[in-house]
Amino acid sequence: KDASNSQRPKAAGRSKPDASGRVPRFPGSQIAGSSDIIAISGLAGSGKNTVGGVVAKKLSFRSVEPTFKTLAAREGISLMQFQEKAKKDANIDKKFDAALQEECAGGQCVVATWLGPWMAPGKPLRVWLDVTEEVRAKRLANRENITVEQARAHIHKRDADNRGRYKKVYGIDIYDHA
Repeated sequence: KDASNSQRPKAAGRSKPDASGRVPRFPGSQIAGSSDIIAISGLAGSGKNTVGGVVAKKLSFRSVEPTFKTLAAREGISLMQFQEKAKKDANIDKKFDAALQEECAGGQCVVATWLGPWMAPGKPLRVWLDVTEEVRAKRLANRENITVEQARAHIHKRDADNRGRYKKVYGIDIYDHA
């Protein structure tokens, strides 16, 4: 194929341009950081925290597992209510991710969260857990003591909500792993 006639497709997950007009693929890489960070991500029910905890223990690294579930519990509301609140207020995500970056600053940690690979400072080892919907639904059903069908509906909503929010707030498409 003639390279002069081909155009490189624009990656869907790019962030908004910075002050110089550049569009960083991984916003966290613009922040000075340690190279001994492992950032694990995946969709709802993929096992981010489980895998992150195992890896952190094996490497004697700190485990950084910030979750909206924890923030929702602190406010005394459900996870889905907190997600609805975050849809209306982009500052919730921005504060959450700034706190994540601060917590990772010392390095030697495993970050297990949705946007960890995009937001962890420096150039972390980025891991995406690619888990089938069926396995994710079964994991969630077991964890939350709900039916597999209820779990499937829950992960569809969370996946769609988070994807939409991250696109809106950061211009990141978590389905784009190019």
